[in-house]
Amino acid sequence: MAEVRLAPLNKVMLIGRLTRDPEVRTIPSGAAVANVGLAVNRRYKDKSGEWKDDTCFITVVLWQKQAELAQQYLRKGSAIYVEGRLQSRSWDGKDGEKRSTIEVNADRFEFLDKTTRREDGMGGEPVGAASDNFDASGPSDGDDIPF
Repeated sequence: MAEVRLAPLNKVMLIGRLTRDPEVRTIPSGAAVANVGLAVNRRYKDKSGEWKDDTCFITVVLWQKQAELAQQYLRKGSAIYVEGRLQSRSWDGKDGEKRSTIEVNADRFEFLDKTTRREDGMGGEPVGAASDNFDASGPSDGDDIPF
């Protein structure tokens, strides 16, 4: 029997709302990075036919220009569309315990709120999509995981 080879695929597409304001920091390489919390809802009917909501809380990592745009234009509650890939990482917590997480490393995102406008007063057009070709596999501070 011939061996079946699968092409690897790690692609995530999400629509949700930010659970907190973005905070940008600079890592030692000089790259800007922001971790944002994203709440993604799923609505379904339970066995009795009642509608239920299930919310998944996900950390999304934005790099370089994406991080700067998020800090400038997004706030807690802002709706965004994100495309990216899953990435796992682990670290030792302040208490010495091993910690790990799986997060979405964003390749691109789009602002979905019609009210997302430039803060500098230069025009009233909504802000569009943001993407970076930056290799986002660099380190980040794991102690600021929100959940």
